[in-house]
Order: sequence, then structure tokens, then C-alpha cells
Amino acid sequence: MSPDGKPDGEVDGQTDGTLAGKAVLVLTTNYGTEQDELQKPIRTLREAGARVTVAAQKDEDVRTLVSDRRPGDVVRPDTTLKNAAADDFDAVIVPGGTLNADRLRTDDSARRLLSAFADAGKPVAAICHGPWLLVDTGLARDRELTSYPSLRPDLENAGGTWVDREVVVDTSGGHPLITSRKPGDLDAFASAIVRSLDGGGGRA
Repeated sequence: MSPDGKPDGEVDGQTDGTLAGKAVLVLTTNYGTEQDELQKPIRTLREAGARVTVAAQKDEDVRTLVSDRRPGDVVRPDTTLKNAAADDFDAVIVPGGTLNADRLRTDDSARRLLSAFADAGKPVAAICHGPWLLVDTGLARDRELTSYPSLRPDLENAGGTWVDREVVVDTSGGHPLITSRKPGDLDAFASAIVRSLDGGGGRA
């Protein structure tokens, strides 16, 4: 189910669009995910016709936060990280939220999933603090990327090249890597994911 209570891929009764037939997985913990970084990409992708599945650590509500402080919306996940399989999806998204990202980077199932997407050559997208998971999976090495500014030393120490842009699409490795800095970059971030899935990827 989507955050607005509609079935996956359905927006106001419409299910077709440029991404019809595409499936996207979103990884999250059950507490601390930045509200808009979870909900806006989901909404944009579903409006484009993609089927989006939210996978959380537990089969319990995801309690989001706004700016890491204020309670945000409650989102019901579709599955768990342990039960999700990269083979069933065309791309993966890692939203931010400091608490969410810090817990997600140490989750064995999250690391397994992200590595499986990368190994299969599928787009991997992460925003704000989400790129911490790229550090712990080795996926930042030799890639150009961005993040919330405080992560810059972590990403550079992991072998990445950090740049200050609203969205970076690096296709130099074995899979497209899409990264953004903060909630203010969400329009560019979500659009880059749509383009990548629609065959219009490339370096941004």
C-alpha cells in the first residue's frame, strides 16, 4: 500500500505511465527516516507508473521524522528487509534521516540487498544520510557522489569523490549510482531515478 492508502502503483485510479512494468524497492528502518525523503520519491515513481515496495526492518509501522526532530507521518511497509529480493526489482532507494541511516548501515539484510542490486547492474539511489550505506557496502569506492555535507569525510575515506551538487548520477561503474544532498534536492533526485529507469540515464 502507498502512504496515501492506495494500492502499489495506483494514483487516482491510474496505473500506467512511462515506468509501467518497473518495480522499485525502498529500504528503511522503522524509526527515524526523513518523512519527505521516503514519501516524495515513492509518490513520484508511482505517478510515473512504477510499482514501489517499502521494505522495513520489522513488519511494523515506519515512524518518520521531520528534520530528525519532529514526528512525521506513519507509513505501513509492504515487506521486510529479510524477505525482499533484489531479483524482484529494477532499482533501489535509500532515504535519509540520521537515525534511520545510522541503523540501516549496520543491518545485514540492507547491506545484502544493496550489494545485490549493484552486482546486477541496477540503479542504486541514496539521499542525505542514506549514502552511509554505500560506505558499509563498499559501493562508494571510485564513484562520484554527493550526500549531506557532514558525510563528506566518510565518503572520501571510503574512496569516493564527493561533489556539492543537488543530484549526481554516476554511470562510470557497473551500475548507475544516484545521490543527492538533502530534502531540498528531492525533485532532482526523484527525476533522476525516473530517467534512469526510463532509459534516459547518464551523468548529471
